[in-house]
Amino acid sequence: MLSRVVRSSPSVAARRVQPASTAFSTLRTPSARPAGRLPVSANRLSISGASAPHTIFARAMSAHHGESTVRPEADKVLQDIADYVHDYKIDSPLAFETARLCLIDTIGCGLEALRFPECTKLLGPVVEGTTVPNGTRVPGTNYVLDPIRGAFNIGTIIRWLDFNDCWLAAEWGHPSDNLGAILAVADHLARQGQPLKVHDILEAMIKAHEIQGGLALLNSYNRVGLDHVVLVKVASTAVVSKLLGLNREQTVDAVSQAWVDGQSLRTYRHAPNTGPRKSWAAGDACSRAVNLALLVKKGEKGLPSVLTAKTWGFYDVLFKGKPFEFQRPYGSYIMENVLFKISFPAEFHAQTAVEAAHIVHNKLKELGKTAEDIKSVRIRTQEAAMRIIDKQGPLDNFADRDHAINYMVAYPLIFGELTSESYTDAAAADPRIDALRAKIYCVEENKFSVEYHDPERRSIGNALLVELNDGTVLDEVEIEYPVGHKRRRAEGTPLLMAKFQNHIAPHFDAAHQKKILEIVTNAEEFSKLPVDKFSDLFVKA
Repeated sequence: MLSRVVRSSPSVAARRVQPASTAFSTLRTPSARPAGRLPVSANRLSISGASAPHTIFARAMSAHHGESTVRPEADKVLQDIADYVHDYKIDSPLAFETARLCLIDTIGCGLEALRFPECTKLLGPVVEGTTVPNGTRVPGTNYVLDPIRGAFNIGTIIRWLDFNDCWLAAEWGHPSDNLGAILAVADHLARQGQPLKVHDILEAMIKAHEIQGGLALLNSYNRVGLDHVVLVKVASTAVVSKLLGLNREQTVDAVSQAWVDGQSLRTYRHAPNTGPRKSWAAGDACSRAVNLALLVKKGEKGLPSVLTAKTWGFYDVLFKGKPFEFQRPYGSYIMENVLFKISFPAEFHAQTAVEAAHIVHNKLKELGKTAEDIKSVRIRTQEAAMRIIDKQGPLDNFADRDHAINYMVAYPLIFGELTSESYTDAAAADPRIDALRAKIYCVEENKFSVEYHDPERRSIGNALLVELNDGTVLDEVEIEYPVGHKRRRAEGTPLLMAKFQNHIAPHFDAAHQKKILEIVTNAEEFSKLPVDKFSDLFVKA
Protein backbone atom coordinates (compact mmCIF):
# COMPACT_ATOMS: atom_id res chain seq x y z
CA MET A 1 0.00 0.00 0.00
CA LEU A 2 1.35 3.36 -0.98
CA SER A 3 1.07 5.93 1.75
CA ARG A 4 2.99 8.80 0.19
CA VAL A 5 0.82 11.56 -1.18
CA VAL A 6 2.29 13.54 -4.05
CA ARG A 7 1.00 17.10 -4.46
CA SER A 8 1.09 18.65 -7.88
CA SER A 9 3.28 21.72 -7.56
CA PRO A 10 2.44 24.85 -9.54
CA SER A 11 4.99 25.82 -12.17
CA VAL A 12 7.29 28.66 -11.25
CA ALA A 13 5.95 31.72 -13.03
CA ALA A 14 8.28 34.14 -14.74
CA ARG A 15 9.08 37.36 -12.89
CA ARG A 16 6.68 40.18 -13.63
CA VAL A 17 7.91 42.83 -16.02
CA GLN A 18 8.06 46.19 -14.22
CA PRO A 19 6.48 49.12 -16.06
CA ALA A 20 8.90 51.90 -17.05
CA SER A 21 9.05 54.82 -14.61
CA THR A 22 8.65 57.25 -17.51
CA ALA A 23 5.34 55.80 -18.55
CA PHE A 24 3.43 59.04 -18.17
CA SER A 25 6.07 61.42 -19.58
CA THR A 26 3.67 62.74 -22.22
CA LEU A 27 1.14 64.15 -19.73
CA ARG A 28 0.22 67.71 -20.54
CA THR A 29 1.12 70.48 -18.07
CA PRO A 30 -1.67 72.80 -16.91
CA SER A 31 -0.47 75.50 -19.30
CA ALA A 32 -0.88 73.13 -22.20
CA ARG A 33 -4.46 72.26 -21.27
CA PRO A 34 -6.72 72.39 -24.33
CA ALA A 35 -9.42 75.04 -24.33
CA GLY A 36 -12.69 73.97 -22.76
CA ARG A 37 -11.13 71.36 -20.45
CA LEU A 38 -11.68 71.70 -16.73
CA PRO A 39 -8.55 71.96 -14.58
CA VAL A 40 -7.57 68.92 -12.57
CA SER A 41 -6.33 70.92 -9.61
CA ALA A 42 -9.38 69.98 -7.56
CA ASN A 43 -8.18 66.37 -7.60
CA ARG A 44 -4.45 67.15 -7.25
CA LEU A 45 -2.47 67.16 -4.07
CA SER A 46 -1.00 70.56 -3.17
CA ILE A 47 2.67 70.08 -3.83
CA SER A 48 5.04 72.90 -4.73
CA GLY A 49 7.07 72.71 -7.91
CA ALA A 50 5.95 72.69 -11.52
CA SER A 51 6.85 69.04 -12.05
CA ALA A 52 4.90 67.71 -9.06
CA PRO A 53 1.91 66.37 -11.04
CA HIS A 54 4.19 64.43 -13.39
CA THR A 55 6.01 62.92 -10.43
CA ILE A 56 2.81 61.83 -8.71
CA PHE A 57 1.44 60.07 -11.80
CA ALA A 58 4.79 58.49 -12.59
CA ARG A 59 5.08 57.12 -9.07
CA ALA A 60 1.53 55.84 -9.21
CA MET A 61 2.25 54.01 -12.44
CA SER A 62 5.53 52.55 -11.25
CA ALA A 63 3.82 51.27 -8.11
CA HIS A 64 1.16 49.45 -10.18
CA HIS A 65 2.16 46.00 -11.42
CA GLY A 66 0.06 44.80 -14.35
CA GLU A 67 -0.43 41.15 -15.26
CA SER A 68 2.60 39.56 -16.79
CA THR A 69 2.15 38.42 -20.38
CA VAL A 70 4.98 35.90 -20.14
CA ARG A 71 3.51 32.42 -20.66
CA PRO A 72 4.76 30.04 -17.96
CA GLU A 73 5.81 26.45 -18.33
CA ALA A 74 2.80 24.15 -18.54
CA ASP A 75 1.41 22.86 -15.26
CA LYS A 76 3.01 19.61 -14.14
CA VAL A 77 -0.36 17.80 -14.12
CA LEU A 78 -0.78 18.54 -17.82
CA GLN A 79 2.77 17.44 -18.64
CA ASP A 80 2.47 14.22 -16.66
CA ILE A 81 -0.69 13.27 -18.54
CA ALA A 82 0.88 14.00 -21.93
CA ASP A 83 4.08 12.12 -21.06
CA TYR A 84 2.05 9.11 -19.96
CA VAL A 85 -0.10 9.08 -23.09
CA HIS A 86 2.83 9.42 -25.49
CA ASP A 87 5.65 7.57 -23.76
CA TYR A 88 4.35 4.94 -21.33
CA LYS A 89 4.33 1.37 -22.65
CA ILE A 90 1.55 -0.84 -21.32
CA ASP A 91 3.06 -4.29 -20.71
CA SER A 92 0.52 -5.76 -18.28
CA PRO A 93 -1.26 -8.88 -19.62
CA LEU A 94 -3.84 -8.46 -16.83
CA ALA A 95 -4.60 -4.90 -17.98
CA PHE A 96 -5.09 -5.96 -21.60
CA GLU A 97 -7.26 -8.94 -20.67
CA THR A 98 -9.38 -6.79 -18.36
CA ALA A 99 -9.63 -4.16 -21.11
CA ARG A 100 -10.87 -6.83 -23.53
CA LEU A 101 -13.62 -7.81 -21.11
CA CYS A 102 -14.37 -4.14 -20.53
CA LEU A 103 -14.70 -3.43 -24.26
CA ILE A 104 -17.04 -6.37 -24.75
CA ASP A 105 -19.17 -5.45 -21.75
CA THR A 106 -19.34 -1.75 -22.62
CA ILE A 107 -20.56 -2.39 -26.17
CA GLY A 108 -23.17 -4.76 -24.74
CA CYS A 109 -24.40 -2.10 -22.31
CA GLY A 110 -24.78 0.31 -25.21
CA LEU A 111 -26.83 -2.19 -27.20
CA GLU A 112 -29.09 -2.83 -24.22
CA ALA A 113 -29.80 0.90 -23.88
CA LEU A 114 -31.19 0.96 -27.42
CA ARG A 115 -34.28 -0.85 -26.16
CA PHE A 116 -35.34 2.33 -24.32
CA PRO A 117 -36.99 5.13 -26.36
CA GLU A 118 -35.87 7.76 -23.84
CA CYS A 119 -32.32 7.00 -24.98
CA THR A 120 -32.82 6.48 -28.72
CA LYS A 121 -34.68 9.77 -29.18
CA LEU A 122 -31.41 11.59 -28.40
CA LEU A 123 -29.35 9.74 -31.01
CA GLY A 124 -28.46 10.28 -34.63
CA PRO A 125 -27.12 13.29 -36.54
CA VAL A 126 -28.02 16.85 -35.62
CA VAL A 127 -29.64 17.26 -39.03
CA GLU A 128 -31.83 14.23 -39.70
CA GLY A 129 -30.68 12.11 -42.63
CA THR A 130 -27.08 13.35 -42.62
CA THR A 131 -24.47 10.75 -43.57
CA VAL A 132 -20.77 11.60 -43.21
CA PRO A 133 -18.13 10.16 -45.58
CA ASN A 134 -15.80 7.85 -43.62
CA GLY A 135 -17.97 8.60 -40.62
CA THR A 136 -18.25 6.90 -37.24
CA ARG A 137 -20.63 3.95 -36.87
CA VAL A 138 -22.83 3.78 -33.78
CA PRO A 139 -23.31 0.20 -32.47
CA GLY A 140 -26.80 -1.18 -32.97
CA THR A 141 -27.82 1.56 -35.43
CA ASN A 142 -27.29 2.53 -39.06
CA TYR A 143 -25.98 6.01 -38.25
CA VAL A 144 -22.82 7.27 -39.97
CA LEU A 145 -21.77 10.40 -38.10
CA ASP A 146 -18.91 12.84 -37.76
CA PRO A 147 -16.62 11.78 -34.85
CA ILE A 148 -17.85 14.57 -32.54
CA ARG A 149 -21.50 13.61 -32.87
CA GLY A 150 -20.51 9.96 -32.98
CA ALA A 151 -18.78 10.34 -29.61
CA PHE A 152 -21.97 11.78 -28.13
CA ASN A 153 -24.05 8.91 -29.51
CA ILE A 154 -21.71 6.13 -28.38
CA GLY A 155 -21.03 7.76 -25.02
CA THR A 156 -24.75 8.18 -24.38
CA ILE A 157 -25.76 4.60 -25.09
CA ILE A 158 -22.86 3.30 -23.00
CA ARG A 159 -23.95 5.27 -19.93
CA TRP A 160 -27.70 5.22 -20.28
CA LEU A 161 -28.51 2.27 -18.02
CA ASP A 162 -25.73 2.76 -15.46
CA PHE A 163 -24.62 -0.78 -16.26
CA ASN A 164 -21.01 -0.30 -17.43
CA ASP A 165 -17.88 -0.46 -15.30
CA CYS A 166 -17.14 1.68 -12.26
CA TRP A 167 -14.31 3.21 -10.25
CA LEU A 168 -14.79 4.25 -6.64
CA ALA A 169 -12.36 6.41 -4.69
CA ALA A 170 -12.41 9.99 -3.39
CA GLU A 171 -14.29 10.59 -6.66
CA TRP A 172 -16.54 8.13 -8.43
CA GLY A 173 -17.05 7.48 -12.08
CA HIS A 174 -17.23 5.04 -14.95
CA PRO A 175 -13.95 4.91 -16.89
CA SER A 176 -15.42 2.96 -19.80
CA ASP A 177 -17.42 6.11 -20.59
CA ASN A 178 -14.26 7.17 -22.44
CA LEU A 179 -14.93 4.52 -25.07
CA GLY A 180 -17.47 6.93 -26.55
CA ALA A 181 -14.64 9.20 -27.67
CA ILE A 182 -12.06 6.47 -28.31
CA LEU A 183 -14.22 4.31 -30.58
CA ALA A 184 -15.71 7.27 -32.43
CA VAL A 185 -12.28 8.63 -33.34
CA ALA A 186 -10.62 5.28 -33.99
CA ASP A 187 -13.44 4.07 -36.25
CA HIS A 188 -13.41 7.31 -38.25
CA LEU A 189 -9.62 7.17 -38.69
CA ALA A 190 -9.70 3.49 -39.66
CA ARG A 191 -12.25 4.24 -42.38
CA GLN A 192 -9.88 6.92 -43.68
CA GLY A 193 -7.23 4.24 -44.13
CA GLN A 194 -5.25 4.36 -40.90
CA PRO A 195 -4.23 0.82 -39.81
CA LEU A 196 -5.77 0.92 -36.34
CA LYS A 197 -6.52 -2.38 -34.62
CA VAL A 198 -8.57 -3.40 -31.59
CA HIS A 199 -5.25 -3.50 -29.72
CA ASP A 200 -5.04 0.29 -30.19
CA ILE A 201 -8.52 0.68 -28.68
CA LEU A 202 -7.55 -1.48 -25.70
CA GLU A 203 -4.38 0.53 -25.10
CA ALA A 204 -6.31 3.80 -25.28
CA MET A 205 -8.90 2.40 -22.86
CA ILE A 206 -6.22 1.38 -20.36
CA LYS A 207 -4.68 4.85 -20.49
CA ALA A 208 -8.02 6.66 -20.28
CA HIS A 209 -8.98 4.48 -17.31
CA GLU A 210 -5.66 5.29 -15.66
CA ILE A 211 -5.96 9.05 -16.14
CA GLN A 212 -9.56 9.26 -14.97
CA GLY A 213 -9.03 6.88 -12.07
CA GLY A 214 -5.69 8.38 -11.04
CA LEU A 215 -7.20 11.85 -10.84
CA ALA A 216 -10.05 10.40 -8.76
CA LEU A 217 -8.04 8.46 -6.17
CA LEU A 218 -7.47 11.35 -3.74
CA ASN A 219 -9.36 14.27 -5.30
CA SER A 220 -13.09 14.68 -4.68
CA TYR A 221 -14.78 16.78 -7.33
CA ASN A 222 -18.24 16.00 -5.98
CA ARG A 223 -17.41 17.76 -2.70
CA VAL A 224 -17.07 21.03 -4.60
CA GLY A 225 -20.23 20.32 -6.60
CA LEU A 226 -18.60 19.16 -9.85
CA ASP A 227 -19.68 16.07 -11.73
CA HIS A 228 -17.18 13.30 -12.41
CA VAL A 229 -17.64 13.66 -16.18
CA VAL A 230 -14.96 16.37 -16.04
CA LEU A 231 -12.53 13.46 -15.73
CA VAL A 232 -14.06 11.72 -18.76
CA LYS A 233 -13.48 14.88 -20.76
CA VAL A 234 -9.86 15.20 -19.60
CA ALA A 235 -8.98 11.52 -20.09
CA SER A 236 -10.73 11.28 -23.46
CA THR A 237 -9.07 14.46 -24.72
CA ALA A 238 -5.67 13.07 -23.80
CA VAL A 239 -5.99 9.69 -25.49
CA VAL A 240 -7.80 10.82 -28.63
CA SER A 241 -5.16 13.51 -29.07
CA LYS A 242 -2.60 10.80 -29.63
CA LEU A 243 -4.96 8.84 -31.90
CA LEU A 244 -5.44 11.99 -33.98
CA GLY A 245 -1.67 12.42 -34.36
CA LEU A 246 -1.12 15.35 -32.02
CA ASN A 247 2.39 15.57 -30.58
CA ARG A 248 3.26 15.78 -26.91
CA GLU A 249 3.06 19.60 -26.74
CA GLN A 250 -0.28 19.63 -28.57
CA THR A 251 -1.63 17.05 -26.16
CA VAL A 252 -0.66 19.34 -23.28
CA ASP A 253 -2.58 22.12 -25.02
CA ALA A 254 -5.64 19.92 -25.64
CA VAL A 255 -5.78 18.70 -22.04
CA SER A 256 -5.51 22.30 -20.82
CA GLN A 257 -8.54 23.12 -22.96
CA ALA A 258 -10.46 20.29 -21.30
CA TRP A 259 -9.73 21.71 -17.84
CA VAL A 260 -10.74 25.26 -18.79
CA ASP A 261 -13.91 24.10 -20.54
CA GLY A 262 -17.19 24.64 -18.68
CA GLN A 263 -17.61 21.87 -16.09
CA SER A 264 -20.90 20.13 -15.31
CA LEU A 265 -22.52 20.50 -11.91
CA ARG A 266 -23.69 17.36 -10.12
CA THR A 267 -27.16 18.86 -9.78
CA TYR A 268 -28.71 16.31 -12.13
CA ARG A 269 -27.52 13.39 -9.99
CA HIS A 270 -29.03 14.53 -6.70
CA ALA A 271 -32.48 15.02 -5.24
CA PRO A 272 -34.61 16.96 -5.92
CA ASN A 273 -33.17 17.51 -9.44
CA THR A 274 -32.17 13.98 -10.46
CA GLY A 275 -32.96 13.53 -14.12
CA PRO A 276 -32.03 11.95 -17.46
CA ARG A 277 -29.11 14.30 -18.06
CA LYS A 278 -26.99 12.05 -15.84
CA SER A 279 -27.40 9.40 -18.52
CA TRP A 280 -26.10 11.53 -21.40
CA ALA A 281 -23.59 13.68 -19.48
CA ALA A 282 -20.73 11.32 -20.33
CA GLY A 283 -21.70 11.37 -24.00
CA ASP A 284 -21.54 15.16 -23.87
CA ALA A 285 -18.09 14.98 -22.24
CA CYS A 286 -16.86 12.58 -24.94
CA SER A 287 -18.06 14.82 -27.75
CA ARG A 288 -16.46 17.90 -26.20
CA ALA A 289 -13.19 16.01 -25.80
CA VAL A 290 -13.09 15.09 -29.48
CA ASN A 291 -13.98 18.64 -30.49
CA LEU A 292 -11.23 20.16 -28.33
CA ALA A 293 -8.59 17.75 -29.65
CA LEU A 294 -9.58 18.56 -33.23
CA LEU A 295 -9.40 22.31 -32.53
CA VAL A 296 -5.88 21.95 -31.17
CA LYS A 297 -4.94 19.87 -34.20
CA LYS A 298 -5.97 22.88 -36.28
CA GLY A 299 -3.67 25.14 -34.29
CA GLU A 300 -5.64 26.27 -31.23
CA LYS A 301 -3.26 27.27 -28.42
CA GLY A 302 -3.37 25.86 -24.91
CA LEU A 303 -3.48 27.49 -21.51
CA PRO A 304 -0.28 26.42 -19.73
CA SER A 305 -1.27 27.44 -16.18
CA VAL A 306 -4.96 26.52 -16.51
CA LEU A 307 -4.85 24.75 -13.15
CA THR A 308 -2.46 26.91 -11.12
CA ALA A 309 -3.10 30.45 -12.39
CA LYS A 310 -3.79 32.74 -9.45
CA THR A 311 -7.46 33.78 -9.25
CA TRP A 312 -8.37 32.50 -12.73
CA GLY A 313 -7.12 28.89 -12.63
CA PHE A 314 -9.09 25.70 -11.96
CA TYR A 315 -7.71 25.30 -8.44
CA ASP A 316 -8.71 28.81 -7.31
CA VAL A 317 -12.02 29.01 -9.15
CA LEU A 318 -13.38 25.48 -8.75
CA PHE A 319 -11.28 23.52 -6.24
CA LYS A 320 -11.13 25.84 -3.23
CA GLY A 321 -7.49 26.64 -3.91
CA LYS A 322 -6.33 23.04 -3.39
CA PRO A 323 -3.89 21.46 -5.84
CA PHE A 324 -4.54 17.88 -6.95
CA GLU A 325 -2.97 15.06 -4.96
CA PHE A 326 -1.77 11.79 -6.41
CA GLN A 327 -1.42 8.40 -4.76
CA ARG A 328 0.67 6.72 -7.46
CA PRO A 329 2.25 7.41 -10.85
CA TYR A 330 0.27 6.51 -13.97
CA GLY A 331 0.56 2.87 -15.00
CA SER A 332 -2.20 0.28 -15.44
CA TYR A 333 -3.53 0.03 -11.86
CA ILE A 334 -7.02 1.34 -12.59
CA MET A 335 -7.88 -1.07 -15.41
CA GLU A 336 -6.46 -3.99 -13.43
CA ASN A 337 -8.72 -3.14 -10.48
CA VAL A 338 -11.79 -1.76 -12.25
CA LEU A 339 -15.23 -2.86 -11.04
CA PHE A 340 -17.67 -4.51 -13.44
CA LYS A 341 -21.42 -4.24 -13.01
CA ILE A 342 -22.42 -7.79 -13.74
CA SER A 343 -25.50 -8.83 -11.84
CA PHE A 344 -27.59 -5.69 -11.55
CA PRO A 345 -28.04 -2.37 -13.39
CA ALA A 346 -27.71 -0.47 -10.12
CA GLU A 347 -25.55 2.41 -8.91
CA PHE A 348 -22.38 0.68 -7.75
CA HIS A 349 -22.47 1.64 -4.09
CA ALA A 350 -25.66 -0.43 -3.85
CA GLN A 351 -24.44 -3.53 -5.72
CA THR A 352 -23.71 -5.61 -2.62
CA ALA A 353 -26.93 -4.38 -0.97
CA VAL A 354 -28.92 -5.60 -3.96
CA GLU A 355 -27.13 -8.95 -3.86
CA ALA A 356 -27.96 -9.20 -0.15
CA ALA A 357 -31.60 -8.35 -0.90
CA HIS A 358 -31.82 -11.30 -3.28
CA ILE A 359 -30.51 -13.58 -0.55
CA VAL A 360 -33.07 -12.21 1.92
CA HIS A 361 -35.85 -12.66 -0.65
CA ASN A 362 -35.01 -16.36 -0.95
CA LYS A 363 -34.85 -16.67 2.83
CA LEU A 364 -38.34 -15.18 3.11
CA LYS A 365 -39.61 -17.73 0.60
CA GLU A 366 -38.14 -20.54 2.70
CA LEU A 367 -40.00 -19.19 5.72
CA GLY A 368 -43.26 -18.87 3.82
CA LYS A 369 -43.08 -15.09 4.14
CA THR A 370 -43.17 -12.19 1.67
CA ALA A 371 -41.90 -8.64 1.68
CA GLU A 372 -45.24 -7.56 3.16
CA ASP A 373 -44.22 -9.33 6.37
CA ILE A 374 -41.24 -6.99 6.80
CA LYS A 375 -41.36 -4.47 9.63
CA SER A 376 -38.00 -2.77 8.98
CA VAL A 377 -34.78 -3.05 6.98
CA ARG A 378 -31.52 -1.55 8.20
CA ILE A 379 -28.73 -1.08 5.67
CA ARG A 380 -25.22 -0.67 7.02
CA THR A 381 -23.31 1.04 4.23
CA GLN A 382 -20.38 3.28 3.28
CA GLU A 383 -20.29 7.05 3.73
CA ALA A 384 -20.30 7.55 -0.04
CA ALA A 385 -23.60 5.70 -0.40
CA MET A 386 -25.10 7.81 2.36
CA ARG A 387 -24.27 10.95 0.36
CA ILE A 388 -25.22 9.75 -3.10
CA ILE A 389 -28.10 7.28 -3.02
CA ASP A 390 -29.82 7.49 0.37
CA LYS A 391 -33.11 9.11 -0.68
CA GLN A 392 -36.53 9.49 0.89
CA GLY A 393 -39.73 10.65 -0.76
CA PRO A 394 -41.22 10.20 -4.24
CA LEU A 395 -39.03 9.08 -7.12
CA ASP A 396 -40.56 10.30 -10.36
CA ASN A 397 -38.25 9.03 -13.11
CA PHE A 398 -35.94 6.21 -14.15
CA ALA A 399 -32.79 8.19 -13.29
CA ASP A 400 -34.04 8.93 -9.79
CA ARG A 401 -34.85 5.28 -9.05
CA ASP A 402 -31.55 3.75 -10.16
CA HIS A 403 -29.80 6.13 -7.76
CA ALA A 404 -31.95 5.37 -4.70
CA ILE A 405 -30.67 2.54 -2.49
CA ASN A 406 -34.01 1.95 -0.79
CA TYR A 407 -35.66 1.42 -4.19
CA MET A 408 -32.85 -0.86 -5.39
CA VAL A 409 -33.21 -2.96 -2.23
CA ALA A 410 -37.01 -2.91 -2.02
CA TYR A 411 -37.56 -4.16 -5.55
CA PRO A 412 -35.65 -7.46 -5.24
CA LEU A 413 -37.02 -8.02 -1.72
CA ILE A 414 -40.48 -8.00 -3.32
CA PHE A 415 -39.88 -9.53 -6.75
CA GLY A 416 -36.59 -11.43 -6.43
CA GLU A 417 -35.02 -9.56 -9.37
CA LEU A 418 -33.65 -6.18 -10.41
CA THR A 419 -33.39 -5.51 -14.16
CA SER A 420 -33.34 -2.45 -16.38
CA GLU A 421 -37.13 -2.65 -16.64
CA SER A 422 -37.42 -2.45 -12.84
CA TYR A 423 -36.93 1.35 -12.98
CA THR A 424 -39.63 2.17 -15.52
CA ASP A 425 -42.74 4.13 -14.58
CA ALA A 426 -44.86 1.02 -15.09
CA ALA A 427 -42.76 -1.05 -12.70
CA ALA A 428 -42.55 1.72 -10.10
CA ALA A 429 -46.34 2.10 -10.03
CA ASP A 430 -46.71 -0.99 -7.79
CA PRO A 431 -47.71 0.49 -4.38
CA ARG A 432 -45.81 -2.22 -2.47
CA ILE A 433 -42.49 -0.65 -3.52
CA ASP A 434 -42.98 2.72 -1.84
CA ALA A 435 -44.61 1.02 1.16
CA LEU A 436 -41.46 -1.06 1.68
CA ARG A 437 -39.12 1.87 0.90
CA ALA A 438 -40.61 3.72 3.85
CA LYS A 439 -39.42 0.89 6.14
CA ILE A 440 -35.82 0.96 4.88
CA TYR A 441 -33.15 3.17 6.43
CA CYS A 442 -29.37 3.53 6.14
CA VAL A 443 -26.64 3.91 8.75
CA GLU A 444 -22.96 4.43 8.06
CA GLU A 445 -20.63 1.57 8.93
CA ASN A 446 -17.19 3.06 9.57
CA LYS A 447 -15.42 -0.18 8.65
CA PHE A 448 -17.03 -0.12 5.21
CA SER A 449 -16.09 3.54 4.72
CA VAL A 450 -12.44 2.93 5.65
CA GLU A 451 -12.00 -0.21 3.53
CA TYR A 452 -13.74 1.50 0.62
CA HIS A 453 -10.69 3.80 0.31
CA ASP A 454 -8.03 1.20 1.14
CA PRO A 455 -6.07 0.75 -2.14
CA GLU A 456 -5.41 -2.90 -1.33
CA ARG A 457 -9.07 -3.71 -0.63
CA ARG A 458 -11.40 -1.22 -2.32
CA SER A 459 -14.41 -3.02 -0.92
CA ILE A 460 -17.98 -1.78 -1.39
CA GLY A 461 -19.61 -3.34 1.64
CA ASN A 462 -23.30 -3.41 2.58
CA ALA A 463 -25.20 -5.38 5.19
CA LEU A 464 -28.97 -5.92 5.48
CA LEU A 465 -30.73 -6.59 8.78
CA VAL A 466 -34.41 -7.44 8.39
CA GLU A 467 -36.99 -7.54 11.16
CA LEU A 468 -40.41 -9.07 10.52
CA ASN A 469 -43.79 -7.96 11.85
CA ASP A 470 -43.92 -10.94 14.22
CA GLY A 471 -40.68 -9.85 15.91
CA THR A 472 -38.42 -12.30 14.08
CA VAL A 473 -35.01 -10.83 13.18
CA LEU A 474 -33.33 -12.58 10.29
CA ASP A 475 -29.58 -13.17 10.28
CA GLU A 476 -27.84 -10.11 8.90
CA VAL A 477 -26.53 -10.59 5.37
CA GLU A 478 -23.20 -8.82 4.85
CA ILE A 479 -21.34 -8.68 1.52
CA GLU A 480 -18.06 -6.82 1.13
CA TYR A 481 -17.21 -7.33 -2.55
CA PRO A 482 -19.61 -7.40 -5.51
CA VAL A 483 -19.31 -10.04 -8.22
CA GLY A 484 -17.63 -7.49 -10.50
CA HIS A 485 -14.74 -6.88 -8.08
CA LYS A 486 -11.21 -8.04 -8.90
CA ARG A 487 -11.36 -10.44 -5.93
CA ARG A 488 -14.31 -12.21 -7.57
CA ARG A 489 -13.02 -11.98 -11.17
CA ALA A 490 -12.95 -15.74 -11.78
CA GLU A 491 -16.55 -16.01 -10.61
CA GLY A 492 -17.58 -12.91 -12.53
CA THR A 493 -16.04 -13.46 -15.97
CA PRO A 494 -18.46 -16.19 -17.17
CA LEU A 495 -21.35 -14.07 -15.84
CA LEU A 496 -19.97 -11.05 -17.70
CA MET A 497 -19.96 -12.98 -20.97
CA ALA A 498 -23.49 -14.21 -20.29
CA LYS A 499 -24.52 -10.59 -19.71
CA PHE A 500 -23.00 -9.67 -23.10
CA GLN A 501 -24.88 -12.49 -24.83
CA ASN A 502 -28.14 -11.29 -23.28
CA HIS A 503 -27.46 -7.78 -24.56
CA ILE A 504 -26.68 -8.72 -28.17
CA ALA A 505 -29.52 -11.25 -28.48
CA PRO A 506 -32.35 -8.76 -29.17
CA HIS A 507 -30.37 -7.12 -31.99
CA PHE A 508 -28.88 -9.93 -34.08
CA ASP A 509 -29.91 -13.34 -35.35
CA ALA A 510 -28.37 -16.51 -33.94
CA ALA A 511 -25.78 -16.86 -36.71
CA HIS A 512 -24.51 -13.31 -36.25
CA GLN A 513 -24.45 -13.67 -32.47
CA LYS A 514 -22.29 -16.77 -32.91
CA LYS A 515 -19.92 -14.86 -35.20
CA ILE A 516 -19.59 -12.01 -32.69
CA LEU A 517 -18.88 -14.37 -29.79
CA GLU A 518 -16.28 -16.33 -31.76
CA ILE A 519 -14.40 -13.13 -32.59
CA VAL A 520 -14.44 -11.44 -29.18
CA THR A 521 -13.55 -14.57 -27.20
CA ASN A 522 -10.36 -15.28 -29.18
CA ALA A 523 -8.22 -12.72 -27.37
CA GLU A 524 -5.17 -12.94 -29.65
CA GLU A 525 -7.02 -12.67 -32.94
CA PHE A 526 -9.47 -10.13 -31.55
CA SER A 527 -6.59 -7.82 -30.71
CA LYS A 528 -5.48 -7.84 -34.36
CA LEU A 529 -8.92 -7.06 -35.79
CA PRO A 530 -9.09 -3.73 -37.69
CA VAL A 531 -11.20 -1.19 -35.81
CA ASP A 532 -13.66 -0.65 -38.66
CA LYS A 533 -14.24 -4.39 -38.94
CA PHE A 534 -14.95 -4.50 -35.21
CA SER A 535 -17.50 -1.69 -35.52
CA ASP A 536 -19.10 -3.39 -38.52
CA LEU A 537 -19.94 -6.38 -36.30
CA PHE A 538 -22.55 -4.25 -34.54
CA VAL A 539 -23.94 -2.17 -37.43
CA LYS A 540 -27.65 -2.53 -38.17
CA ALA A 541 -28.78 -2.33 -41.77
